[in-house]
Formats: sequence, C-alpha cells, structure tokens
Amino acid sequence: IPDVSYSSSEDDFYDAYEDEEEWSKPSQTEPVPAMRRKYKNRILLLYKLQMISRLWSWANTSPGNPESVITANMGQSQSGNEPVLENTGNLTQSGSSDLNQISIDSTDRNIANMSKKKDSKDNIIVPTYSDGSINYDAIYEDQDESDVTMQGSVVTHLISQVKIGMDLTKVALPTFILEKRSLLEMYADYLAHPDLFLKANDLETPEERMVQIVRWYLSSYHAGRNSAVAKKPYNPILGEVFRCHWDVPGVTTGESELSNDITAQNNSEATVLNQEENPLPWTDPDQLIFLAEQVSHHPPISAFYAEHKKKKVTLCASVWTKSKFLGLSVAVHHVGQGIVRLLKHKEEYISTFPSGYGRSILTVPWIELGGSVTITCPQTGYHCAIEFHTKPFYGGKKHRITAEVFGPKSKKAFLTISGEWNGSMEAKWADGRTEMFVDTKAIEVIKKRVRKVAEQDTNESRYIWKKVTLGLKVDNVDQASQAKAEIEQKQRNEAEIRKENNEVWIPKWFVQNGENWEYKFPLEKQLGVTFESMPS
Repeated sequence: IPDVSYSSSEDDFYDAYEDEEEWSKPSQTEPVPAMRRKYKNRILLLYKLQMISRLWSWANTSPGNPESVITANMGQSQSGNEPVLENTGNLTQSGSSDLNQISIDSTDRNIANMSKKKDSKDNIIVPTYSDGSINYDAIYEDQDESDVTMQGSVVTHLISQVKIGMDLTKVALPTFILEKRSLLEMYADYLAHPDLFLKANDLETPEERMVQIVRWYLSSYHAGRNSAVAKKPYNPILGEVFRCHWDVPGVTTGESELSNDITAQNNSEATVLNQEENPLPWTDPDQLIFLAEQVSHHPPISAFYAEHKKKKVTLCASVWTKSKFLGLSVAVHHVGQGIVRLLKHKEEYISTFPSGYGRSILTVPWIELGGSVTITCPQTGYHCAIEFHTKPFYGGKKHRITAEVFGPKSKKAFLTISGEWNGSMEAKWADGRTEMFVDTKAIEVIKKRVRKVAEQDTNESRYIWKKVTLGLKVDNVDQASQAKAEIEQKQRNEAEIRKENNEVWIPKWFVQNGENWEYKFPLEKQLGVTFESMPS
C-alpha cells in the first residue's frame, strides 16, 4: 500500500466512513464510485490481515513455543539479564472509571513483542549515578527512538478494537508505540528556536515584525517531529505540569534595557507576584521560560505559557486535541489558538494550529501536517494565511507549505512563501525579489533546560512518567505497561474521590476564558500593559 494522502479534510478520505449506515446501504441504490470501491476493497483487506494475525497469534501462543512463555514475575525478563523496574502492584484498568477507555494494553504480549527488534535487549545500558540510582535525566535526554515498524499483525489487531470515525482519545494505545515524553513536553519544542521567537520585538516596523513572527511560526514544527519513527507522546494526566527554560543566544545578563521599554514602576495597573506565583523561580530575567499544564481531561486540553522578562515577550496558548481513526490513517485535530504578545509594541499575534495525520499505519508510519492556519495582528491589521499541504494520492512531495502575508486592509499579498516545513522555505516579495526565508535544517536547535527529575514536584511530567520511560528505554513492554496502568488507575481513583465529594478540578496556573485558557499571572498583567485592536 503506497504512502497515500488525499487532503487536509477527513471528509475527503474515502477510507474514512464515520457513518456505519453508509456500509449497510444496498449497492443497487446507486453505483459505488470506482474510487470508493477501491477503498472498500482495502477495508476488506484489513479484515483478511486481521484473520492472518489471529492465526499467527495462536501459533505463537501454542504450548511448547518458547516465545509464548510469560514469566510469572513481572519484574523478571525472559533473558535473565534485562534491567528491571520494581513491581509496585497489579493495578488494572478495570473497574469504575470516568475515562471510558478501551484497553488495548492487554494486547497479546507476543504480538507486541513482534514489533521490537529481537536483539535489542542484548546491549542495553541503563545510565546510573555514582550511588547506583537510575539517572532518569539521561534517559529522557536520549532522543534515540527504537524502530517500531508497525507490522500488519499488530495494526490489524488494533483495528479490530476500534471503529472508523471513533474518537481515539478514548482508546489506550499499546505502550510499545509511545514516545518517551509527555505531550506537554512536546509543546515546548515550539520554542526550540528562541532567538527567532524573540527577534520580532527588536524590529522597527509592523511589517517586519509580522514577517518575523511568520518565520518563527513556520520553523516551530520540525523540532518536535524530527524523528523518522512515528510515535505518540504520553497523554498528560489532569493537573500534570511541565516546566523548562532556554538560554537565548545573544541575550546576556546585564544587557541594557530596550528603548521605549515598559516597566512596572511607572504603571499604576501593574501587579506584583508572590513567590508561589512564579512558575520557574530558579530562572533569570534573560532566560525564556515555559510552563504547560493539563487543564482538562474530558475533553483533553493542554495550556502553555512562555515569557522572556527582559525582552517583554510572551506566548499563551491552549490546545484541545481531537483524534479520530480514519481506516488507513489517524487524524489529530488541534482546536485552539496561541497568542504572541510584544509588550513593547503593544501588539498581539493570534495563530491557529494545523492538524496532524499518521499515515501508512499498515507499513511504516509517518507523520504529516495538514490544514489552513492564520496569523493575525488586531492592532496593526497585518495577517498571514498558511496552508499545510498533505501529500497527493500519486506523486507530489510531503510536508509542503505555502503562505501569503498581507498588509492592513489589503487583498494582495506583499510576500509569498513556499517550501517544506521540515526543510527549506523560499520567500518571494511583491517586487519580484526572492530569498531564502528559513532553512530548518541549517538553523540551530537550542536545547531546553529541565530541572532534574529528583528535584521535580510529583505532578511534573518527567517525574510522573519516569518508570514508563525507563521501561521503554530497556525495551520491556510489560514493565512500561504496568507503570502506565498505575498512573492511569491513580487518576481514576482521584476522579472518583472528586465525584463523591462533588468537587470540581481547578487548574493551578490557567483559567478558562470562553473557549480558550489564559495564564493567571502573565507578564503583561505584572506590567499593567493592555492591548487595543485597530479600528475597523
């Protein structure tokens, strides 16, 4: 089956019927288009592969087959020399729950193990500190993802558990296809180029600032999706928090303040934060800080905030992820918006997000982005329209983008951009000039700095998922699944207690405002800065 993609809209996927009645209609009522017959045949192929998968599973679990033996001790490997996690219990995903999840973690262990390299366990080294304790920080910083080529037997087994059009936020995917980090940490990669993010504040004209914001935006996706292995980050649990910061090139302590800068001393509307209201009290004003929190579980909503005190630049965003199974693909729609605020210029840049698609799930999965995105500045009237193009059915390139940037009240773009969001992009100006807009493969990714796991609070991402991450690192599906089940069961127990006490979860760092979520203590509030839209 080729790497196929039809459009950015799930309505155009002929392999993606959401209405089951569509399949039950008599064929004589109207001829089935050739394109749809082709993809109905593909669905039939999936069922055939599923039957083959079951036969293979039965063969591998038959008595006398060494690979079908599952050790009684969850902490002991079959090879005898595999690093192990401590076994802290036998919590399951059954019982009373508000998650309504379909458990696929109970997928036959032999099928799960088929997706791993047979010799991958032989030379695994677990990093440790001098006292012998596990160095979880080194494990998290190791970006090498094992090859998890989705074999037909695994995928068809999963397909048998879900229906086309099903919301995958209610499906617990098998542990071995998880990426070794939380979704909250992945959002931090939007700021992997903090110098590009902050540069707009130093530019003189609204046109230059809009162009720079677009440059940063188009370069913000590749860092979080640079792995050749398509994997899914951990679903954050309610109340989970991720914090990090960056040292920004060219910004040093003691740097003189910008001209026309804003200070709290000369503004009566400014507020002063208490120590507990500072999300990263160990950082300096010349560092870019990032805070993310899972503010809702149903629906799953993540909110994140970033600020640079010295440059007076902030970013606040909230994203609601809606995942759907489309037959031969998986779609993840990102509902929400992000707002970059340049306090010096009193400008806001409001952006939306593209959708993500997992393709070729029967062979080697890969990820692409698709859909229309806008960036608008209400104060100046400048705006940008971006299209993330999905790969055509035959031919064409992956990961293409096109963008047009417009001036106030103008219908003619003064700048057009084209290229690949994970490669190079070219700019063409209205006067005919062309130039390299940004090359994501040539610009440096600035490494984020995260506190050691041992110093983190118990609700921080790396602390919560450390045992799952270790299990994935040592290629032990049983151990990772057990640790993941314990986290999810704890979340269920806490939800039951809140329900019994008629309590409502209140996020610590963000507050809901209409359909979006805002940071409670933004820098503009500390400095008393307000924003006004341009008159229509």
